[in-house]
Amino acid sequence: MRNLFIIVAVFFCAHCFSQDKFLFIGTYTGKGSKGIYVYRFNAATGEATWVSNTDSATATNPSFLSVSPSGKFLYAVYEEGGQKNGNVSAFSFDKVNGRLAFLNKQPSGGDHPCFVASTKDNKWVLAGNYTGGSLAAFRTNKDGSVQPPAQIIKHKGSSVNTGRQEKPHVHATFFSPAEDHVLVPDLGTDKLMIYKFNAAAKEPLVPTAQAFAASEPGSGPRHLTFSPNGKFVYLIEELTGAVTVYNYNKGKLNFVQKAFTHPKDFQGKPGSADIHISPDGKFLYASNRGEENNLAIFSVNGASGKLSAVGYQPTMGTAPRNFMIDPTGNFLLVANQNTNNVVIFKRDKKTGLLTPTSKQIEIPNPVCLKML
Repeated sequence: MRNLFIIVAVFFCAHCFSQDKFLFIGTYTGKGSKGIYVYRFNAATGEATWVSNTDSATATNPSFLSVSPSGKFLYAVYEEGGQKNGNVSAFSFDKVNGRLAFLNKQPSGGDHPCFVASTKDNKWVLAGNYTGGSLAAFRTNKDGSVQPPAQIIKHKGSSVNTGRQEKPHVHATFFSPAEDHVLVPDLGTDKLMIYKFNAAAKEPLVPTAQAFAASEPGSGPRHLTFSPNGKFVYLIEELTGAVTVYNYNKGKLNFVQKAFTHPKDFQGKPGSADIHISPDGKFLYASNRGEENNLAIFSVNGASGKLSAVGYQPTMGTAPRNFMIDPTGNFLLVANQNTNNVVIFKRDKKTGLLTPTSKQIEIPNPVCLKML
């Protein structure tokens, strides 16, 4: 009986431990933030507990993050420009004590980098420079540090919104599920650029036969997400608040649908930001800033990829720059940049709807959430 009790106790302890994830929060450091924050997140209860943080001297405006699948390394962009060049930085991560250690940084190849992504084997890092209108590819060293850019690609062009689209504005660099292609939303040119990615090449990015998928003029492509099966791409367009759905096949995109993230009678100015799909592929969420400050919720037709509106959830803050769904699909976390809070919602996996949990993380200017 005693042995049975011990076995049961060990099982429950292991189960509880398996529910713990590390939550990384990137911020802007101009108003009191110390840089990158690390929390322990319990995916069963939604509780978040502070573990550590960097300091603003080694992490200046680390606005977007990428965590290697092994959990050994984290990459951040330092979103600066002009006299202070933008940078890509590397950190090692100790999963025992939950602390980040700065490794090095390299110029990002353009002003105000706003996105970073790393390959699953951690051998390459890509960054998108918003003001610079460029993307850059970096090899990594064995210790996780980044080398100088191996390749920098500058986009050309503009579009109809003269205030926001006067030149290229690269907003993200997304690897395809197979990591053989890279999709690059350019807000300034209204194009979703498509590159072939060859990890063995000195310069890994080359244009494909279908060089881009064009958005409607004035749309402002920003972020995207792939369906779990890799068959569909969902692109959020900042300036119109639209989600464009594409069929995806080996670097080729075919239009499927356009769905809007706000009601038909909405008369305000859209300011869409981020987009994610649930782990089971059944629901898609998109964040709206500006006058809306909500999450649009869609159900997903698994066969066609098409979206149907389900509802809207206020984010309990303003400027929901970034959000994430935890790997279990139990919770959705929203980073409200202007109200300095990360709000934790419970997800209903059957309906896709969200319920506030009353749990929040108070942190200055949160703009990126990643979980390990």
